[in-house]
Order: sequence, then structure tokens, then C-alpha cells
Amino acid sequence: MEDCLGSDEEYYYSDQDSLDVIENEDSDLPWILPKGPTTKVITKESLLTAQKEDLRRVMDLLFLREHHARTLLIHHRWDVEKLFAVYVEKGKSWLFAEAGVTVVDHQDLDPSPPNSPVMCAICIEDVPSNETTKMDCGHCFCNSCWTEHFVVKINEGQSKRIRCMAHKCNAICDEAVVRNLVSKRHPQLAEKFDRFLLESYIEDNKRVKWCPSTPHCGNAIRVEDDQFCEIECSCGLQFCFSCLLQAHSPCSCLMWELWAKKCRDESETVNWITVHTKPCPKCHKPVEKNGGCNLVSCICGQAFCWLCGGATGRDHTWSSIAGHSCGRYKEDKEKNAERAKRDLYRYMHYHNRYKAHTDSFKLESNLKESIQKKVSISEEKDSNLRDFSWVNNGLSRLFRSRRVLSYSYPFAFYMFGEELFKDEMTEEEREIKQNLFEDQQQQLEENVEKLSKFLESPFDQYNENEVMDVRMQVINLSAITDTLCQKMYDCIETDLLGSLQLGIHNIAPYKSKGIEKASELPVSWVNNANNANNADKGPALHCGTSGGSTELEQASGFGSSDESGCSSRKRARKEGLGGGFDLNLPAEVDRSDS
Repeated sequence: MEDCLGSDEEYYYSDQDSLDVIENEDSDLPWILPKGPTTKVITKESLLTAQKEDLRRVMDLLFLREHHARTLLIHHRWDVEKLFAVYVEKGKSWLFAEAGVTVVDHQDLDPSPPNSPVMCAICIEDVPSNETTKMDCGHCFCNSCWTEHFVVKINEGQSKRIRCMAHKCNAICDEAVVRNLVSKRHPQLAEKFDRFLLESYIEDNKRVKWCPSTPHCGNAIRVEDDQFCEIECSCGLQFCFSCLLQAHSPCSCLMWELWAKKCRDESETVNWITVHTKPCPKCHKPVEKNGGCNLVSCICGQAFCWLCGGATGRDHTWSSIAGHSCGRYKEDKEKNAERAKRDLYRYMHYHNRYKAHTDSFKLESNLKESIQKKVSISEEKDSNLRDFSWVNNGLSRLFRSRRVLSYSYPFAFYMFGEELFKDEMTEEEREIKQNLFEDQQQQLEENVEKLSKFLESPFDQYNENEVMDVRMQVINLSAITDTLCQKMYDCIETDLLGSLQLGIHNIAPYKSKGIEKASELPVSWVNNANNANNADKGPALHCGTSGGSTELEQASGFGSSDESGCSSRKRARKEGLGGGFDLNLPAEVDRSDS
């Protein structure tokens, strides 16, 4: 059922369109940053910047090379604060050992002569020392064995944390060595490895998620504090950061998922079938009665009694069926039919009101153009009224309030039903809470309809006094609906969900100025950061003069695929950061001809 609210980015204005009356009250106060999460848009250009920020913090605190810092962050899912907490609580040694980081200086060891043979413990063959590589953990094997090991692990989806081949060694291999050795034989696989390292900042980071836009805009969103929030991406899509579905507060994520499924699938058709049909006892297909006789025949040929559903013969009269009697009352079947009918009517009550406000929202969205024409006509008049910002402010408030009102009905359906909170409230508590909520819902509904009425009025044809009356009504009703929305959210969080399963049913906080629009992360210093980091990195240590001694430049892909090469449902845009990847293709596809 396509009746869910779509993205309304074209109807929501920036935070500058707040109500005049509210702005006047706060005009003498210093400007204060709004409370709530600080959200950032991570574009394909700023992904490296975002990753470097966290890497630099860890590198500066623990005096590590970049690949060691990345290993620690991937192990802790890019939670820098958690990493620092573990460091303070358990110390550096435990932190490194748990993440598989080995920081050992092998420079004091005498390197083997370049051409002296070294036996590889994996393939048990003697190879020249310049064809071997030693990791930070001190284990040394031939480059061929290392390469095959890396290829297998990358194809298995373990490219973010490839461990040393030595028995019971948990050390993570140097990403520069992996990249260098794999690129010599499998350059496309090296691209895949770089891509997964880069994307790990988003895929493994609980504070960062891809924008769920379709087609994908290529952006990711990072939040700093509250993960139960609603965000507007720079592409204009507004969505819930927790479940990545459309913004749906005051519904919780679970409530909205259940409601969307209920509206989308045939669950209510099943309810109708239960109420109005009986299953054939032979083929079990639903049969609808179309006559007055209680002997019903299915298309399969089976005759059965409509009253009890039992199979019978065809001999009957208007009052009885030969050889069949079902006059005894069977409570369970009657109760089930009555319950199905009651549940269907209850769903229809809430769905009809949800759909009505959704349709009103869509119809009112067409007001924008017509109201702008009215404003233009009014501004051209020879009148003392020049400021019509109250119109746009009222229109924005109408959209926001209407949206809250429409989602309040799915919330009420589950809040006061038996599907989620059957054992959480007594019948008396349920009735009290339902009356409290419905009173607030009714007040909000009345004022939203009044606001809609005044905004639709032909104020461009009114005289100056009538326009002033409309202006005051719109301003007052805008302030009232804003207050009522806030009170409804407070009621839900405190009085309704406060004593229940709040951990499961968190809702995004109410934003008077609308859903917060994420700001783009700056990328001005990314090149300098890359150069500084490359200068800090020393060569990987090898048994001889082995290959892979220097770290290649980071590839800069930006996409979203899982490590098995399959496309993720959150696909990024086609272009890569460095132009090296086609991100509409899975990571294992050959791109050499593109």
C-alpha cells in the first residue's frame, strides 16, 4: 500500500523560517547552538578526511603508525572514545594484544645477505632472502606464500583484519605489505582491498551510515551523540538514522516497521477472509457464502456446513442437513471470528485517519506554489504590509504538525493495542493513558485544521485589516501547534513509554525548527593530512631487500559493497574518489576495460 509519507524536502524550509513570535522572544538573547546531535555529511571527497580525523587522534595519543591505528580502530568499530577508555583502564599492552597490533623494533637484527637462501616454513622451500617478507610480529615467509595467503583472505571477506600465517599468531599484517604484494599479481584485488579499508569507516562505524536514498546520492551521515534522531541529507532525503527508513517520529522504529508492513502486505486481506469466508474442509481454500442456505459447496465439489465448517453430504432441507448436527455452541470458533472482526475494525479506524492526514499532507504540499502567488499579489498592492514571512512560516509549521499528527495514529495503534504492550499495562492503566493521549491528539488535530483553513484563505483579496487578522491567526496557531507537538512528544516519552520498554521503543526528539539538516564535512586539509601521514610512515621490515618495502598511495574508492564482493543495499554513487573504481560494480568485477 503506497500511502506512506514521502520525502518532503521541497516543503521544509531552513531553520531561518522559525516563527516571528518565537524569534522576537529570543532576539535579546545570545545565539546558542541548538541541542541535539551534530550531524555531518560525508561525501566521496570527504571520506578520507573523516577517516583521517580519527586516525590522527589515535596516532597522536599512542604514537603509532597509521596502519596500527587503523587496526585498533577497526577492532573497536571506529569508536575512538571506547578505544581511549580501554587504553586508560587496561593499558597499552592489553589494548595492542587484544587488537592484534605488534609494535616491535627489529632494526637491531642483522639482515640476511640479499642472495642467501632462507627456508620458508610454509612451503618448506629455500628461497633468496630478498624474496621474503617479515611482519612486525617477526615472522618471515616467502613472498609467494604471503601473496596466496592475502588473496585467500581478501576473497573470503577478511581484508580488514588479515592475520599472520604463523601458528597461534594473532598479529594483523601491515596493510602496506598486503597492498604491495597483492598488486604485483592481482592489481584488481589490491583495489578491492583498498576499497574495503576505506569503506570500513562507514560499514563498521555505528556513528556513520550510508544515506538510504534511491538512487544513491553517494553520501554517508555521521552523528556525534544521539543515534535516535532524524536527519536530512544534503541530497534532501529525510530519514531516521536508527532504522534508515523515512522519518517517522513519534513512532518508534519497531512500530513503524510493523505498521509499514501491515500497510504493505496482505495481512488485513487475511483478516477480511477470516471474517467473511470459511475454509473448505477438503482443499482448504476460502469459500464465501452467497446464499441463504447453510449447506455450501466448494468449487472442488466438497459440500460442508457453513455454521461449523464440517464436511457433509448434499442431502438437506432449509432447516437441516441430513446426517449432520452442529447445534452445540463452540466458544473458541465464535471467539476467534469475533476477535478477527474486532481487530479488522480497529485497524481500519487508525488506518483511515492516518491515510486522511497523509492525503491532506500531500494536498497541502501543493499550496506552496499557490500561496507564493498570493504573496506576490499582496506585495504588489499599495499597502503598509510588506512582510509576508508569516505565510511561509505558517506553511512550514503546517507541514511539520500534519506530519506529526499522521504518524501519531500508527503510534496509538500499537501503544494501546495488545501486539506490543499486552503484558506491560493493566486494562485500567491502558484506558487512562489512551484517554490522555487522545485528548492531546484531538487538540493538535483541531488546531492543525484551523491553521490549514487560514492559510488556504484568499488573503490576497482581503483589505489590510482582514489580512492583519489572518496574519495574527496564522502566527498564533503556528505557536499553538508547535507547543502541542512538543507536549505530545513529552507525553509519549514520559507518561506512555517512560515506564515501559524504553530501550526498545526510543523515538527521535521533537525539533521545533524541523528535521536537522546535516552539514558537509570540510575537505580543505585532506591533501596536507595525506602528505604528513605518508611522510611519517616508515618502510615495512623484511628479511632481506624484499618487495613491499614502501607503502603505496592509498586508493580512494567510495562505495558500498560487502567484503564477499556482493553489492550492499546501500550503494554509493558511480565515481570513486580517485577515479579508480566504478562503484556501480561489485568489487570483484574486472574494471580494466572501463
